[in-house]
Amino acid sequence: MKKEKPKVSVILPFYNAEPSLNHAIESIVSQSLKEFECILINNNSTDKSIEIAENWTKKDKRFILIHEQRQGVMFASNAGSEKAKGEYIARMDADDWAYPNRLKLQSEFLDKNLDFGAVSGLVKHISHSEQTKGFARYVEWVNSVKTHKEILNSQFIESIIVNPSAMWRKEISEKYGMYRQGDFPEDYEMWLRWISKGVKIEKINEIILDWYDSDTRLTRTQKIYSDSAFYRIKTKYLAQWLEKNNPFHPHIAVWGASRISRRRARLLLQYGIEIDFYIDTSRIRELDLEIVYYSEIPSPSEVFILTYIKQMNARDEIQNFLNERGFIEGKNYLSIS
Repeated sequence: MKKEKPKVSVILPFYNAEPSLNHAIESIVSQSLKEFECILINNNSTDKSIEIAENWTKKDKRFILIHEQRQGVMFASNAGSEKAKGEYIARMDADDWAYPNRLKLQSEFLDKNLDFGAVSGLVKHISHSEQTKGFARYVEWVNSVKTHKEILNSQFIESIIVNPSAMWRKEISEKYGMYRQGDFPEDYEMWLRWISKGVKIEKINEIILDWYDSDTRLTRTQKIYSDSAFYRIKTKYLAQWLEKNNPFHPHIAVWGASRISRRRARLLLQYGIEIDFYIDTSRIRELDLEIVYYSEIPSPSEVFILTYIKQMNARDEIQNFLNERGFIEGKNYLSIS
């Protein structure tokens, strides 16, 4: 008898995850959606992770163990995707916990919304120590970006999708590719690439994952997740976006005249973007380029503005000010950091 294709393929890479792997797998076993396969990808583990994975493959035929010798979550995840037989692919990390309805809610969303290529959801931040609590601010922000429009307008601020909370159609990853290797965060690059190809993404307005944070998180220990790496890759896709959407291309104005803001904005120059002037909340006149006091900015019919302000409160205040002046986010201005 021909084996039925699973609805969802869960991709779960692991490396020396003995303390947490069983917990993560149990959250998949407990899913209300039962038509899944879970591909466990061992990435050169030296602890008892492999033994844990093997035990699950013996107990439950929906679990498949494969091995990827090239070190890195990118290689492991891609290997799992190649093995996947499901209509949809869901990412999962070895130290997280998926809520029981996660796969059901996300697969139902994709079933009902055929024009969407991927779906995510809200996450709960679980901190391991005092040192990781600052990450909670990012989680608060990423949970606030839910709709397709919000994701489009926020894509260049931070990574708009928590990777292990995502599900997508396998045909999307086959058409546009999975994670790529480079001097950039592989998950953020993939989301920017897919969005640039017109892939629509939304989030379930419900917590679907406990996202465990630790001092050894790769985003804290590897250079490809540094601020400079994020700005390099976001600038590449931002330049493409501006060429398509800025009515005054290649001319822009930059809100933020600090040394850091100017350095980050100048990354656009290599792509032919021209910064006509900077906008600031103080009347400084010490730069070669013109500085425009914020209340004296031109109208939306004369300029496209990129805001390079990192502080969330200040960014919100700038958005409110621009909206009151008739600027429309995504049409007349965009927040970049």
